Amino acid sequence: MKIVVQRVKNAQVEVEGKVVGKINKGFLVLLGVTHTDTKTQADYLIKKLCNLRVFSDENDKMNLGLKDINGELLIVSQFTLYADCTQGNRPSFIQAAKPEQAEELYEYFCLQCKQNGISVQKGIFGANMQVSLLNDGPVTIVIEKN
Repeated sequence: MKIVVQRVKNAQVEVEGKVVGKINKGFLVLLGVTHTDTKTQADYLIKKLCNLRVFSDENDKMNLGLKDINGELLIVSQFTLYADCTQGNRPSFIQAAKPEQAEELYEYFCLQCKQNGISVQKGIFGANMQVSLLNDGPVTIVIEKN
């Protein structure tokens, strides 16, 4: 399982011209799932994400987490995080989990983040989404758990 975390001032996701998820200060999270992923990998990443300290404190040091700043999460599924571009110019996506497995883990991930006391907005699994954000910093972090 792999997440790309972007610290944002705001972010939103639209499907068919309608906003389906929108946050102010917090993290836009792109979540990819591979075949071997389980709730164990999800739990590891959830703990890392919910406790990640990359917001500035009073001394302008990256020392605060989401809960410290009342930050929000916008979590978007993205199977293309498992693209393999080693051969040719057209990516292969065979390392991405099948939609049934990926959606189950995506929903689990979102629910567990909420149960950690964080406001969570989501995209729509499997939909063609338009994601917009104002990256803060920019700060972008990739976290992976095999």
